[in-house]
Amino acid sequence: MTQKPFKGVIKLDIRESTPDWEPFIPARAPKDAPNVLVILYDDTGLATWSPFGGAVEMPTLQRLADRGLMYSQWHTTALCSPTRSTFLTGRNHHLNGCSAITEASVGFPGGSGRIPEQCATIGQVLQDNGYSTFWLGKNHNVPEQDVAPGGSRKEWPLAKGFDRYYGFLGGETNQWYPDLVEDNRFVDQEYGPEDGYHLSKDLADKAIGMVKDQKASNPSKPWFMWLCPGANHAPHHAPQEYIDKYRGKFDSGYESYREWVLARMVEKKLLPADTKLTPINPMPEDVANPADAVRPWDTLSADEKQLFARMAEVYAAFSEYTDVQIGRLLDYLEETGQLDNTLVFYCADNGASGEGTPNGSVNENKFFNNYPDDLAENMSMLDKLGGLDTYGHYPTGWAVAFSTPFQMFKRYAQFAGGTCAPLVVSWPKGIKARGEVRHQYHHSVDIVPTILEVCGLEMPKVYRGVEQYPLSGVSMRYTFDASPDGKTEKKRQYYAMIGTRGIWEDGWKAAALHSPFQNTGHYEKDAWELYHVDADRSESTNLADQHPERLEALKKAWFEEADANMVLPLDDRTCGEILNTPRPAEEEARERYVYYPGTAPVPEGVAVNCRGRSYKILANVEITDPDCAGVIFAHGSRFGGHALFIKDRKLWYVYNFLGIKPEQTFVSTTELKPGKYTLGMEFIREKSGELGEAVGQTTLYVNENVEAQGPMRTQLGKFTLSGDGLCVGRDSGDAVSGQYKTPGAFTGGTIQAVAVTTEKAQYLDLEKLAAAFLAVD
Repeated sequence: MTQKPFKGVIKLDIRESTPDWEPFIPARAPKDAPNVLVILYDDTGLATWSPFGGAVEMPTLQRLADRGLMYSQWHTTALCSPTRSTFLTGRNHHLNGCSAITEASVGFPGGSGRIPEQCATIGQVLQDNGYSTFWLGKNHNVPEQDVAPGGSRKEWPLAKGFDRYYGFLGGETNQWYPDLVEDNRFVDQEYGPEDGYHLSKDLADKAIGMVKDQKASNPSKPWFMWLCPGANHAPHHAPQEYIDKYRGKFDSGYESYREWVLARMVEKKLLPADTKLTPINPMPEDVANPADAVRPWDTLSADEKQLFARMAEVYAAFSEYTDVQIGRLLDYLEETGQLDNTLVFYCADNGASGEGTPNGSVNENKFFNNYPDDLAENMSMLDKLGGLDTYGHYPTGWAVAFSTPFQMFKRYAQFAGGTCAPLVVSWPKGIKARGEVRHQYHHSVDIVPTILEVCGLEMPKVYRGVEQYPLSGVSMRYTFDASPDGKTEKKRQYYAMIGTRGIWEDGWKAAALHSPFQNTGHYEKDAWELYHVDADRSESTNLADQHPERLEALKKAWFEEADANMVLPLDDRTCGEILNTPRPAEEEARERYVYYPGTAPVPEGVAVNCRGRSYKILANVEITDPDCAGVIFAHGSRFGGHALFIKDRKLWYVYNFLGIKPEQTFVSTTELKPGKYTLGMEFIREKSGELGEAVGQTTLYVNENVEAQGPMRTQLGKFTLSGDGLCVGRDSGDAVSGQYKTPGAFTGGTIQAVAVTTEKAQYLDLEKLAAAFLAVD
């Protein structure tokens, strides 16, 4: 904000001068301005939660819906990072440089992965106008190469207008062992799951603590809180007692659920009585992505039905448990007299997720490594789903079911299954209606304009010397007092995500038939469909042949919006190709990386890349105690990773390939006695496996001596998307190997350094260099 001019008098002597404090006093929020609480879940279709007719019980959300409004036509971008960027700025996701998730950034204005200076955030505006600002939980708006202890903090929450941050920067994290950041630094969780830890509980505790701290010193100051739990994104993790509550609730299958929930949605007046169900596999065969297909329930085996139903039970438990934790925050606000003047948005960032593929998974990391799930392996984990030993995701059938009555799910921006998500708004002091539904068509870009209008503020036209892009959204404030079927004040909204696209205008919608991750291109050949959404809420009836002129007008409008919002080029490349595209980083790629103990975990996006290639690990270690033990090097988790450690006076190397048992294990024959050593291993890649994994030989060394040798395979893709980083002297988060427990801290000696290299030089040549380095240290 521009500082006000000084109006005092300045003389040589202060006694002859007149002060003016006005330019230096922080701005105050408008009188009686409300607190603002935005609760943003992941991956939740309109037909999931109980207030909207779904089977997932949400007592806190129901409490808010009963004293507020439910929205039946509120939409998102169809993917998490882009939607979250709209919550930050009120601009369309391409204007935010967020065409897809941050890991899929491209070198074009609409997909840079960095929010430009032309898009000031709601955090910055509220912070500059007398609000305390808090962000908890998921971020996923920091470029992957900046998620690093030494990386730029320009895109981190504190630089985007937030006084405090506590959560995780990536797209997902293990709910039992999260990858945590507090403010601008990486931190470890304060206690483990054996003592009752779950991230949803931790986030609620921290949220209550932040408000308590603020009220202790500035009780009259309003606050803005963005609370983004890990739910309902994979991995689906929940306490067993919540999982048990849902036993048998989904045994009838996803097609049956769709019929059941549609009737309830109609009964609750969220959908018209004549709403039709769409097919579970609506895309034509020549367009459809096989990974997104749904296997009809009556074609499944008894084991598959049992497994798939349990996966839905875990998802439901995860969602309800998190809602109950959020309820503790609302209880505190009510007990302290803050809830009546708190504007609450409770919503989700896109439709239900189809990343579980047609068969579901006990380790979602297989999906990102293009590795198939095995039914026998999954069934063996049936009673462990939701617990520490799984990293689960339900199959695509449930994604369709929880996105009833629409076509498809998350990532499909042309259909409401990907974009239509639940939204409840509650503000007892400012909304007279109680328990009502609003059918006005709106989008996530409309949240920021709504907050600004309610708070009596405006988005500045120039911010910190930079002319700003106009807001893309319109305020929803008018709907608070409108009739349920009143006319929407929104005129047009485009959609574009991973090659899929559509546009809504004046109650009509055009949708281009295209699947994400197909790598087919040829967008000029896409067939376009036309839906009269005002009359056909499920987008079930294609009217393109009846209204060709209207369809052509909407297609033209899409290109107008694409030009105005920097949407092009479209990108439908495969997931692996997108994620593995080289991107600029502050540090140039190199062959040798050296890591030291006592430092924060190094996130995978900036750690040494051993994927699909030969590599070597060398550690300079001095053992002072005969019972020396612990982790020397670890990267990843039990769901994919590798570790070098000492146990039972011997050197161990374990490569955990996608969590598949047994672990690939190499153990020295030599017993390690006190002394100085160079310890390490070498993997020589020989070929690619059937599914792209690297296959070769591993050798374990103690100094120059070969201690163990044998075949090994390594992952082509990342260890996990949860961000379990590279560590020296311990293993943060979830342990890579079952041979030790987190943190497996190294004791009884000293680790000087660990080098990880992809150099062509043989291990023994490097060992001599390492030994020499140790000798002169």
